[in-house]
Amino acid sequence: MKRLALLALLTSTLGFGQISKIAPDLLNLLKGLTQPVDVVIQYNNTPGLLELGKLLTLGGLIKTQYNLIPAVSATLPSAVVAVLALDPNVAYISPDRELKGTVDLTTATSNADQAIQSGWTGAGIGIAIVDSGIYAHPDLAGRIVYSQSFVRKTNADDYGHGTHVAGIAAGSGASSTGPHFTQSFRGVAPGASLIDLRVLDANGMSSDSVVIAAIDRAMALKSKFNIRVINLSLGRPIHESASLDPICAAVAAAWKNGIVVVVAAGNLGRNGYGTILSPGNSPYAITVGAMKSEGTPNRGDDLIASYSSKGPTWIDFEAKPDIVAAGNLVGSLLAPGSTLAKEYPGNVIPASAYILPGYSAAPEYFTLSGTSMATPVVSGAAAILIQAEPSLTPDTIKARLMKTASKTFPLTSIAVDSTTGQVYPSTYDMFTIGAGYLDIYAALNNRDTGRGVALSPIAVWNPVLSTALLFKSASSLWDNGTWSLLNVWGTHSIHPLINGTSAAWGDGGIWGSSAAWGDSTKWGTSAAWGDSTGWGSSAAWGDSLSANGEK
Repeated sequence: MKRLALLALLTSTLGFGQISKIAPDLLNLLKGLTQPVDVVIQYNNTPGLLELGKLLTLGGLIKTQYNLIPAVSATLPSAVVAVLALDPNVAYISPDRELKGTVDLTTATSNADQAIQSGWTGAGIGIAIVDSGIYAHPDLAGRIVYSQSFVRKTNADDYGHGTHVAGIAAGSGASSTGPHFTQSFRGVAPGASLIDLRVLDANGMSSDSVVIAAIDRAMALKSKFNIRVINLSLGRPIHESASLDPICAAVAAAWKNGIVVVVAAGNLGRNGYGTILSPGNSPYAITVGAMKSEGTPNRGDDLIASYSSKGPTWIDFEAKPDIVAAGNLVGSLLAPGSTLAKEYPGNVIPASAYILPGYSAAPEYFTLSGTSMATPVVSGAAAILIQAEPSLTPDTIKARLMKTASKTFPLTSIAVDSTTGQVYPSTYDMFTIGAGYLDIYAALNNRDTGRGVALSPIAVWNPVLSTALLFKSASSLWDNGTWSLLNVWGTHSIHPLINGTSAAWGDGGIWGSSAAWGDSTKWGTSAAWGDSTGWGSSAAWGDSLSANGEK
């Protein structure tokens, strides 16, 4: 009763400074809560022994202190959160939110084959796969150089998501290569080394504190394994500005320390615009949407996957995604006995699909769809660029990938749900396709350089002119020359947005005062975001859409 009374007193007398330091969803969570709460506490400066001791004095339990960012994860009595917010060195307190993984013609449609034929395979470059673990598949033999689990596990990959992602980024195709095979499931950078940092459990779930710990570990191992790329095929709803989000803080810190961070946009595009997930809202990260390869190696007939999440980002209005890559019905590595393999046995690719008659083999591959699958395509591309030019910065890599991305698209396309018959239209504006469709070979042959940070720009709607304008920070790489917004995003992708008068962009649409805070038509339904600090499997998988794919 005393604790309840204290909480009531504190929450009713919180000053503005305290409220601004506590995440809105944590404030809601604290109402009526008597149990301890798991939180991530960000500090303005690295907390010392005195401040850590204060947490213990308040009855807290420190779980992890991070090196990459000035933050700790802890369990606190619910009644002391407001007290802690009074500390002048405390910058922001957020709940330890749940997140989940956002779940072959991939190499052909990205032009990775041409890069590999030219000798660029990502050899010597470390890609940290922050996911559900990596099964010791023959196609990865000798290249999983480090493994660490931040969650309880039974096998190397109980869920099956991380193995699939790793194969897209760096699978050798060894189990499908030879004279009696008709198709090789080779990854984008088959020479790259893999650092396996497991954060997703057998059900594909994780939390902010665990993911931050994995990013922190990747930074610590950077020199030992030449980790230059981190792949995050996971996400959760956005609850605050990227400048306050603890995972975005970890992403920014890794980026500033020379690691390219590639993140899935999310699979909520059918709910409308403004459906990008965190940490895809980080202005530093390369945020990736998903394309459909349409069953051919020809890029010309490829279309956007209607489930691919669209920008602008919630709260910050960043122009996202940054780029799109093949991510629908992707064949990659199978983790035998994993949750996904059990739930979707029909997605196991029979050996007869890629082997000549008269031969037999055990199935080694599995099909999944989603921006989770598009993300490692870009991670592999980054590894190839770094192998070719080791001195490249994350900002130059992001800028080159975006500038050289293909800008050739139709104006619109539709997808029809095979079960419900519902039609989902897509408009090829920059909030749907970003700067364009990944072209690895074109990026490999680009030599443009520049100074500044490749922060994703902010989009602002002008209701008087009925146009959307992009604003870049003064320190950004995007200038009026080589890296101008027009050169990077292209006239075709910008045109429907900048010059269009569609109701989607007009008053009462995304930029309307009410829509800015949640319009069910443009921003996505409340069910997509959920009311809790985490989210369940239906939201993460888009009602299993990313497992079954889109025809």
